[in-house]
Amino acid sequence: MNARPESWEFLSRNDRATPERKPMSQKQTTLRAVTEAFADVLGPEEAERCVHLALKNSASPTEIIQSLRDGVEVVGQKYHAQEYFLSELIMAGLMCEQAVAILRPALASSSTSMVGRVVIGTVRGDIHDIGKKLVSTMLMSAGFDMVDIGVDVGPDEFVEAARKHSPMILAMSCLLTNAMDEMSLVSKTLEKAGLRTSLKVLVGGRPINENFAKEIGADGYGADAVEAVKSAKSLLS
Repeated sequence: MNARPESWEFLSRNDRATPERKPMSQKQTTLRAVTEAFADVLGPEEAERCVHLALKNSASPTEIIQSLRDGVEVVGQKYHAQEYFLSELIMAGLMCEQAVAILRPALASSSTSMVGRVVIGTVRGDIHDIGKKLVSTMLMSAGFDMVDIGVDVGPDEFVEAARKHSPMILAMSCLLTNAMDEMSLVSKTLEKAGLRTSLKVLVGGRPINENFAKEIGADGYGADAVEAVKSAKSLLS
């Protein structure tokens, strides 16, 4: 954890002052460290250390979040290239959760513009939480305002949350095959309540595939947390 990765040594060599390049400021150096910590998946403790160091060197929460996003983008690229696996993805999610927890008070009081609001929950009959939390954290680090309404959430509860929070996206998760029909029921209940046209529906989870998503009328599908972020962004583009 204390050893600097080779990628940091590479940055040190290439960021040295040259006649054509000005040396980075201390703030820029700490922001780069945030990006590298996430890109190299160095763990929550290192994420916490880098975030606090960046704040100490006058980096704004918005600048830190952007550096965090840059690192998470690398994680996504390496995951799809099969250089990283689910364990790195989960660890990156934990790092995001730690960083966002530190920055949340400042972000809440700032005028930082969010990409959009997402209500997310695990459908009724399923109490699995890890995948949902990972997606929620990844979406939050990508600039979405997240409202997590928990697990074992029924159609009427999704409708109530949609009315209360006015999300641009409503995201549903499930891990159990016997809970898949609940997603279709939620979509139909949203339609009956007159809310379906005012938001996008995003679904995901181990038993879910793109064909199922289309069958129930969902607007988007994420096979994993990285794909969920891409899908959410595309829904709002």
